[in-house]
Amino acid sequence: MSVLTRVGHGIASGLWRLLLAVLIIDLFYVWQLWHERPVLETGPVPMSRFISDQRTRGGLNTSRWEPIAIEKIPAHVVRAVLIAEDGRFYSHAGFDFTAIQHAINVNMERRRIAFGASTISQQTAKNLYLTPERSWLRKWHEALLTVTLEVLVSKRRILEIYLNTAQFGRGVFGVQAAARHYWSKPVALLSLRQAAELAAALPSPGSANPNARSAFFRSHADKIYRRLQRVHNRSGEI
Repeated sequence: MSVLTRVGHGIASGLWRLLLAVLIIDLFYVWQLWHERPVLETGPVPMSRFISDQRTRGGLNTSRWEPIAIEKIPAHVVRAVLIAEDGRFYSHAGFDFTAIQHAINVNMERRRIAFGASTISQQTAKNLYLTPERSWLRKWHEALLTVTLEVLVSKRRILEIYLNTAQFGRGVFGVQAAARHYWSKPVALLSLRQAAELAAALPSPGSANPNARSAFFRSHADKIYRRLQRVHNRSGEI
């Protein structure tokens, strides 16, 4: 056997070991999610890894996380978030392939990553279990956890967890904390316009939010607001 052949076999063996290690880690993630199914399905909203990490680093005021049942969140706030982040949430199984194709087309046209297509289910899986790092391994874990989450947990519950763990500003997580932070009122009292502005903070909460009113933020909030108004006009209710 030549040196090159032995080196090739060694590389192949190493790759197989790496793949096996990744699969073992993934199985642990799935087991963890299955093990936590009762907590995820009912009861209090679990604290996400993002929120826990913020608290550990001292970047989160404990008063800025106030989980609230989805029944107490106004319908127009829920709709605003769906419009902003995942308009086909109830019709896909965790991945919006129409949005993915659109993102690919836009990014290829602009020759940079300018547009994403993560669904609410994907973001919930990421927030609960993963870190903000950008890597193919993390995206694979996110995909696996998204599928598992969609199988184990209802759409309504996934949305409830997302609304309570999404980041709306630096150290501000969840719609209730965001409403109190930006308007000094509970989420139940937000107007249609305020709901649109809250949802508009989701893509870049650190730099585009109701306090840091960038041009992009104002334009995005206007689009969400107009769509909310159309829904209101059609249904006769918010």
